[in-house]
Amino acid sequence: MKILVLHGPNLNLLGLREPDVYGRETLESIMERLVGVAASLSVDLVCRQSNHEGELVSHIQNARTEGFDGIVLNPAAYTHTSIAIRDAIKGSGMPCVEIHLSNTHARESFRQKSLTAGVCVGQVQGFGGYGYVLALEGLIAHLKAGSA
Repeated sequence: MKILVLHGPNLNLLGLREPDVYGRETLESIMERLVGVAASLSVDLVCRQSNHEGELVSHIQNARTEGFDGIVLNPAAYTHTSIAIRDAIKGSGMPCVEIHLSNTHARESFRQKSLTAGVCVGQVQGFGGYGYVLALEGLIAHLKAGSA
């Protein structure tokens, strides 16, 4: 099984940016833990981060032809604004789990609406970096259930 993990804008600043909201853990340390979990589950993981909407759309569109079985996606601020990312997820036919470090429903009203969640198989939020583990495990369970 091969999973693509995509990180949206500003996630490269984790550990520095608003630590009271996002914590002090860096994206690199979150991904080290996730790669370890994936290896223990015999899953290949590829992680990519971009601050550019079009680049994220291209990664989603190309996921199937690159041999991925599913996507874990933190669209970050694009969650609330990007019809293009939503359309890419839907058009790709790839199962996708949306992840957020913070609980967006407990934040500003503009963060409480996700344009992308409706085309994802699930959503995990509010558990900090550990949420990526939950998202990965949920996606793997979904994929295995579909092949049973």
